[in-house]
Amino acid sequence: MAPMRSAKNSSRSLSPLMATRCQFENSNEIGVFSKLTNSYCLVCVGGSENFYSTFESELADHVPVVHASIAGCRFVGRVAVGNKRGLLLPSTTTDQEMQHIRNALPDSVVVQRVEERLSALGNCIATNDHVALVHTDLDRETEEIVADTLGVEVFRQTVAGNALVGSYSALSNQGCLVHPRTSVEDQEELSSLLQVPVVAGTVNRGSDVIGAGLVVNDWTAFCGLDTTSTEISVVESIFKLQNAQPTAIATSMRSALIDSMT
Repeated sequence: MAPMRSAKNSSRSLSPLMATRCQFENSNEIGVFSKLTNSYCLVCVGGSENFYSTFESELADHVPVVHASIAGCRFVGRVAVGNKRGLLLPSTTTDQEMQHIRNALPDSVVVQRVEERLSALGNCIATNDHVALVHTDLDRETEEIVADTLGVEVFRQTVAGNALVGSYSALSNQGCLVHPRTSVEDQEELSSLLQVPVVAGTVNRGSDVIGAGLVVNDWTAFCGLDTTSTEISVVESIFKLQNAQPTAIATSMRSALIDSMT
């Protein structure tokens, strides 16, 4: 495995950056402990300062990197969902947590609590700045809040038969990485809905829980430390982090990635 990129040596411009490997304590599921958009980044409180500083060194010149807890827990990436326009939090978020997050984010970002039975919003919703995929059982009222607050078109969808679309995909305005068992037909359908290239793949050396192992925006990505060079190349290509062409990897990488899981 290639060594982790040194965050302090990274580019300071908005030119495309490569994916950065990192860990939270001993966990590679960095998407559980962080939430990244084009206008802000949430990182959970506590844990290793190295985790926070990795995000800060890449992002601080461009977007606020905010230490936060939500409903008293550190799983900020799994319970919250957002894009450049807004951030949706579960109803169990405390007033103090809400005020802290509101104060830290740009004024243009709307922060709102949502009464939703499926309270792990980050697991149930995948969104970029234009389109959201949501759990098929999400409340209609929540669907309307997602559409209004985040300013997106909403589709009820599954990924490889899984309703937890936020867990099994990662989505930016440039592309989408989905569960490795997603059929070609489903990838094409998702691509048509999302209007971005879609490819199936893995992170963290064969993990299919894409959303837990990867966070991405339009110019950079962070993934778990176990993510292989092959997996990194897919991430950098589909999300155009190196000006690569997603079509070049769609066929050659897919079979290799699925083979690695069997």
